[in-house]
Amino acid sequence: MGTENSFVVLAKVNKLIAEGKPIISFCIGQPDFRTPENINQVAIKAINDGKSTYTASDGIPELKKAAADYFTKTRKVHVTPESVVVGSGGKPFIMYTIGSVTQPGQGHEVIFPNPGYPIYSSQTIAQGAKPVPLPLLEEKKYNFDMDDLKKKMNANTRLLILNSPQNPTGGVLSKDELYEIAEIVKPYPNCWVYSDEVYSELVFDGEFNSIVSVPGMQERTVIVDSSSKTFAMPGWRIGYAANEKLAPHLARWVTNTDSCATHLCQHAAVEALNHESSWAEVRKMKKVFDERRNIIVDGLNSIPGFRCLKPGGAFYAWPNVTEACEKLGCKDSEELRERILNETHVAVLSDNHFGTRNEGEGQHIRFSYATSTDHIKEGIARLKKWVEDNS
Repeated sequence: MGTENSFVVLAKVNKLIAEGKPIISFCIGQPDFRTPENINQVAIKAINDGKSTYTASDGIPELKKAAADYFTKTRKVHVTPESVVVGSGGKPFIMYTIGSVTQPGQGHEVIFPNPGYPIYSSQTIAQGAKPVPLPLLEEKKYNFDMDDLKKKMNANTRLLILNSPQNPTGGVLSKDELYEIAEIVKPYPNCWVYSDEVYSELVFDGEFNSIVSVPGMQERTVIVDSSSKTFAMPGWRIGYAANEKLAPHLARWVTNTDSCATHLCQHAAVEALNHESSWAEVRKMKKVFDERRNIIVDGLNSIPGFRCLKPGGAFYAWPNVTEACEKLGCKDSEELRERILNETHVAVLSDNHFGTRNEGEGQHIRFSYATSTDHIKEGIARLKKWVEDNS
């Protein structure tokens, strides 16, 4: 089984920090803001009220309703509480969904974006299905070629994974693209769609669109969101998925793995979704992320050999560093990443942490700008000086 390499690199980074090295980390994708205080207070009350028991595997009724109402409002389709399953974050639903729609040894295929969140690939393999990476292209603002998707779809395709806004590129699928994807998928009645929408509240240019909103797609789409990115609650581990037909299967997976999401955290998530004070903080965080996006993209584009498109969402920058590798004598982005860490004490991730390199796409590294503006500016300054001094 594969792993999520940001945690592997983070362990090395933490070791350097413990040694007293002045590390600036752009590695891990978690908001650097505090959880809104109204949410914290509800969690404290839940502790004092004894909310430390197991719950139903599919979640407490209050959270199922809050998530259903949120999906109904934001995805413009009717979602019932009965179709919602609560999990320990959004991540487990990747395994649960793949395990629910594929069978080992049957040649079932799962298509997922490449580069992409590494758990898509590792869980496809772990569940005994065939991984089918779908290249994301710089010329398409890190979306995929529709003709390529058509070629990869076949009678064995059981799941298409979409992620918009996307990790690691920040790419965002447009409404027109989602309609086109739907038309490609519809002729294959056994193919489900897993729509990973955990960055849905972090779209900076235009509106967020979901494939579940496309007519005829709700029945075959599992939509997944979580409290982690939206409300700065990554450690609380609360996610929610919705699909009427698969909900009982997803709930059974929860029973067999985590039993249930943490009781008190579920009450905190209800507060997060239902109260305006939470959403006011979300809007503030989004504004700061947008400001940071502009700073980091401009900064990266000022470094010789770096070329960075402006991401449409999430909080990642994905610069092409092919020319920088050549200037610095690095064979690939992984060697560049290691040198950057060791010689500048700036921590980033390389493209091989997010899948196989796509032919003709060059070398890339990922920056998470879920860190302070001062850190972004200092990190860029270190990198720029280092490249200029060594090329």
